[in-house]
Amino acid sequence: MYAYLAVLLGCLLCALWLEPVLRVGVLRQWRRLLLVAVPVLAVFVAWDLAAIAAGHWSFDHDQVLGVWLPGGMPLEELLFFLVVPLCAILGYEAVRTVLARYGRS
Repeated sequence: MYAYLAVLLGCLLCALWLEPVLRVGVLRQWRRLLLVAVPVLAVFVAWDLAAIAAGHWSFDHDQVLGVWLPGGMPLEELLFFLVVPLCAILGYEAVRTVLARYGRS
């Protein structure tokens, strides 16, 4: 139980350390982060809801918290669309930061 949430937390733990250690500045620029995250969230939530409604996509009730959003989407799926882009942006900015420090932009 809670496997989906555990994976999301693991992803966050693997990426969030980049912010204070490498000082990538992603979380300080929260408006820019929202400009990226909101369209991604909107598109993929709509896509998921359409797939759920069509019966093409479902979730294992034993692997989620049991908090269901309208349309039959578990809370973790919504969090997925926030966590994964955040982790990707943190990783991208970490690589840019390290390359810039060594003059390899």
